[in-house]
Amino acid sequence: MTKIKVTQVKSQIGRLQNQKRTLEALGLRKMNQTVEHEATPTIIGMVNRVKHLVSVKEI
Repeated sequence: MTKIKVTQVKSQIGRLQNQKRTLEALGLRKMNQTVEHEATPTIIGMVNRVKHLVSVKEI
């Protein structure tokens, strides 16, 4: 499987509760924090829900 790096680039302040929970489920709690995940359909779906708050790079 391909790995992806997900970085939070915008704040979660003022966002909907489900978007905040999605960021936390991805392991993102602070601005500019980066996490690595396998590119599974579940992770891709989570990233698509908060694509306006994160940047994604393929490794």
